[in-house]
Amino acid sequence: MFDNNSFNEKAQGSAGPKQAFEQPMRPEQGPVQMKMAQQHAQAAGRPCPYCGAINELEAMFCARCGQPINKMICPHCGAEIDPDADFCESCHHYIKKDICSFCGAHLSGIEPYCPDCGSPRGGIVCPTCHTLNEFAFCKKCGSALTEEARSLVKQLQKNPDYQELLEIVRDYTNLENALPYNSERDVVREQMNAKLRERVLTLLAKDDGVEFPVIPKVESKRMTREELEGQKMVKIKMLSAILDKLAVVPSASPVKARNYAMACKPQGVRLAWVCNYKHAMHSSPCGCAKPHLGGKWVVLGKNSREEIKDDK
Repeated sequence: MFDNNSFNEKAQGSAGPKQAFEQPMRPEQGPVQMKMAQQHAQAAGRPCPYCGAINELEAMFCARCGQPINKMICPHCGAEIDPDADFCESCHHYIKKDICSFCGAHLSGIEPYCPDCGSPRGGIVCPTCHTLNEFAFCKKCGSALTEEARSLVKQLQKNPDYQELLEIVRDYTNLENALPYNSERDVVREQMNAKLRERVLTLLAKDDGVEFPVIPKVESKRMTREELEGQKMVKIKMLSAILDKLAVVPSASPVKARNYAMACKPQGVRLAWVCNYKHAMHSSPCGCAKPHLGGKWVVLGKNSREEIKDDK
């Protein structure tokens, strides 16, 4: 007699070994297919190491995120640098042979002097501090070293924001040089000196025949140390607001961006350059590999020099 249940059990039992044999084969097909897909993608283009987008083989930057796909090697120290960088932050050398570091003009790579601005390829020695520079402004003292740099400074001096910046810097410098009261004795001593001054001038005036001389009072600009520090903080906030207005916006030329930033730097106050490239703090954009990505000057506080990235 035909037993259907028995047949089903045998059929299921006979199918078990086949299923057990086929099951391990399926996972092995995944890596093979993935590898083939990767090879196909690499043949069609180059994947971005940042976002994974496939770009053309000759592309230097990712079409999706804009990050550099290939790295370049610094000819001076061998460090890896991005293809759009014109300065090596490892060895502090300018690396573009086809672009003038002083004006941004295109070069053939063999000229001893730039045909546009006339600057020597070997650098310019600053007449003020005697530092050898590869850029239009001295990286140490900020002096303009080329005619184009001096013209840029004169042009910027007509900017109302820059004029206000210089005025705030002068006020801040005066506060820095001010002598505060250290104690109540200093206040009393200054009052006694003011009375002595008035008495001497009165006697001199009477000797000249002036019976009732009017002696103008001189208002003291001295203040307590706390008052002085408070006024300095107000000036620093005002200075920071103006520096934000004069911040370097992203542009195409690293040289032009670097020159503009250096022209904006006022003398008489300690500043640092914060770049948009790595958000690092430099002593100036002369130490930044990508100033064309933008950045701004910030006022340094006390004991903050160790935070500057490119100081040696």
